[in-house]
Amino acid sequence: QVQLVESGGGSVQSGGSLSLSCVASGYTSHRSCMGWFRRAPGKEREGVAVLDRASNANYADSVKGRFTISLDNAGNTLYLRMNSLKPEDTAMYYCAASPDGYYYPRCRTDVEDQYHYWGQGTQVTVSS
Repeated sequence: QVQLVESGGGSVQSGGSLSLSCVASGYTSHRSCMGWFRRAPGKEREGVAVLDRASNANYADSVKGRFTISLDNAGNTLYLRMNSLKPEDTAMYYCAASPDGYYYPRCRTDVEDQYHYWGQGTQVTVSS
């Protein structure tokens, strides 16, 4: 059974930084895509940043230049480094990963069907 466990959320003032981590376990085959999504109060969930097996990253326009997604060498821990945080970044952040053994040629932030496994979420709050 695949599990994703996030950590690292918290509260920070506008302009500050936070880092999120997500540990993936239980995969028996390859994993095409991993990424971070978020849901702000009263809004739909949106893709923030995703990474494919070759470490090619895609970012939402709203976070480009401020957020960086990365994967450790073992391929089991996904990170999101968030700099220059804004109040509009306040949301519950979720780690997501594609189904065990599936292949997608390109990992996208706007196609949630590529992501079958989800973490429990970690809250990020940015105050002005």
